[in-house]
Amino acid sequence: MNYRIDFPIFQHRPDLIYFDNGATSQKPKCVIDAIQNFYEQSNSNIHRGPNFLSEEATVLYENARQTVADFIDAKTSNEIIFTRNATESINLVARTFGETLKHGDTVILSKLEHHANIVPWLQLKDRKGIKLRYFDVTDDGFIKFDSDLIDKSVKLVAISGMSNVTGAITDLSPIIKRAHEVGAKVLIDAAQLAIHQPIDVQELDADFLVFTGHKVYGPTGIGVLYGKEELLNKMSPFLGGGDMIDDVRLDRFTPAQLPNKFEAGTPNIEGTVGLKAAIDYINKIGFSVIRESESRLTEYLLSRLSELPFIKLIGPNDNNNRGSIVSFTMDDVHPHDIAEGLSKQNICIRAGHHCAQPYMDSLGIPGTARISLAFYNTIEEIDRCVEVLREIYNYFN
Repeated sequence: MNYRIDFPIFQHRPDLIYFDNGATSQKPKCVIDAIQNFYEQSNSNIHRGPNFLSEEATVLYENARQTVADFIDAKTSNEIIFTRNATESINLVARTFGETLKHGDTVILSKLEHHANIVPWLQLKDRKGIKLRYFDVTDDGFIKFDSDLIDKSVKLVAISGMSNVTGAITDLSPIIKRAHEVGAKVLIDAAQLAIHQPIDVQELDADFLVFTGHKVYGPTGIGVLYGKEELLNKMSPFLGGGDMIDDVRLDRFTPAQLPNKFEAGTPNIEGTVGLKAAIDYINKIGFSVIRESESRLTEYLLSRLSELPFIKLIGPNDNNNRGSIVSFTMDDVHPHDIAEGLSKQNICIRAGHHCAQPYMDSLGIPGTARISLAFYNTIEEIDRCVEVLREIYNYFN
């Protein structure tokens, strides 16, 4: 089936080859329509008053929360907190759960993490005097699990479910099992993982998990924090204001129950409506179809890139335990020049350090070019990209 027809941008830009899906995905018409319909038919603030339009908007908002809960198999929708993005979700945990940590407590990350899962913990280190430890990375771009790093001083492991640089999918089960053996909690950054395979937070026994709407065919400005209910109940509110309170006096306040406790002020209502439509769209297609298509495209891309002797892959050389992100360098050509050359031929990729400077430093490179595929991409697009890559190399050499 040709799913490209579901995405209006490809009708408006028929020559577009969009290989930047790891940065943000394109949006199907059903998502665009859901947002437009909300504004045209149901626009009102939620939880604010006993009028029919507000009640209608509230139902749409809470239905979206239940859809997200079902999407990742949370026990209850109270465990779903809406944020702006995965970055804010991680910061929420760092600023609430993190504040319960003491001087000398340890948080474990990996050297492969996105800056969004490094900087908040560096800030916590400055505020609270915690220690940070890092899992190393294998030569082919996987997080190297070292159980000896997780001792009783460790209170949290914050780890990527899939690298936004190498595409490598992390084997999370042994990490979570070891962390729980010493009483530590685990946060999974699923910003990349959430669109490539189904997630079951109960089966994983994850304590926290974050992802973002705009990478799962939804709108920008809407993110998700999953947290186990007992943990969220113990955590202090993140932001203060309207809708996160049960009672306010001049000298004190009582926070609201979950999930309102962590959702101060007017939220991105239309964003949740769009996110629900995106998840409904994913469920309609099915992860089996998405995975099969992306796996076939990724295998073909890896095969075609291997034909180019001037290309060096950064990450797994095969299609095992990986998503559809492929990073590479080109001999004597800067990644930005690669991206610019492709852009002139209507091919969109990403180039740079991909918010993973520590990993790039470990490789001794300034950055990579990155192709990230979606199920709506085609073999013909890959062939055209490889052809242009040859032209770029020849131009500079």
